[in-house]
Amino acid sequence: MPYTIRPIQPQDNPQIAQVIRDVSAEFGLTADKGYSVADPTLDSLFEVYQAMRSHYWVMVNQDGLVVGGAGIAPLIGKPEVCELQKMYILNHARGQGFAKKLIDTCFEHARKIGFKQCYLESTAELKAALALYQKLGFQHLDGPWGNTGHSDCEVVMAKAL
Repeated sequence: MPYTIRPIQPQDNPQIAQVIRDVSAEFGLTADKGYSVADPTLDSLFEVYQAMRSHYWVMVNQDGLVVGGAGIAPLIGKPEVCELQKMYILNHARGQGFAKKLIDTCFEHARKIGFKQCYLESTAELKAALALYQKLGFQHLDGPWGNTGHSDCEVVMAKAL
């Protein structure tokens, strides 16, 4: 089934929020913890990613349904560092290289707009994602860079762009 990666549009808000909720539930990442699913802006990602140097892409299937997404935004206090954010793909669309394509889209754009490093926060529950991040050159850090509000994300990584 063909998939397309494109910038998020206003009408994508409900679908990508549901993708994030579904994937979070699949892995036991609950809203009462410090995970993305608890973010108060989850239902308005289009608006959130209109901020300066912030961008979000969705992956849609041939029927126009959103099956995943990923974005970047500046890391507060570190102007040359972007954070890879809200990288989620529905179960049926995994294992086909789409996560790498989404991340590569993020990296390419991040370089174009002047970011030198990419930072991320994740959890050990997301084993396949962590393996991909390492394959893409992310290195584990000793501690978080700043306060993103995702306090239960115990895995922090970064890579040079």
